[in-house]
Amino acid sequence: MAEAEGQPGLWRVGFTKFATRMLGELVEAEFPLALGTPVEPGQEIGTVEGFKAASDVYSVMRGTFQGGNQILDEDACIVRSDPYIDGWLYAVKGEPEEESVDVQGYIDHLEKTINRMQEEEHAEQT
Repeated sequence: MAEAEGQPGLWRVGFTKFATRMLGELVEAEFPLALGTPVEPGQEIGTVEGFKAASDVYSVMRGTFQGGNQILDEDACIVRSDPYIDGWLYAVKGEPEEESVDVQGYIDHLEKTINRMQEEEHAEQT
């Protein structure tokens, strides 16, 4: 999730690289909600289908739905090749859930997790 540059309160939400690996190449993404529809965290707002799996998509935001990523209509594979910049899924104007993190927060979390795992592995070897 990343706040759209120059558009305060507009958030673009997508998958992590890990999630895209589980899904495989994206084949289709559908978001049937009308623009401006109120959304709440946990509300089903669309579906995605990949070669490996299909999944419902749930909102992680409270606000108004601002549409799916139109790039996906032409190049759905961008979700996997560029998930953090152009491969976002949908946009909402509003506020993210408290436990949500932006792209940098996710990267920081992964780095801490990897460091912890490496330290545990090193401790087991000594």
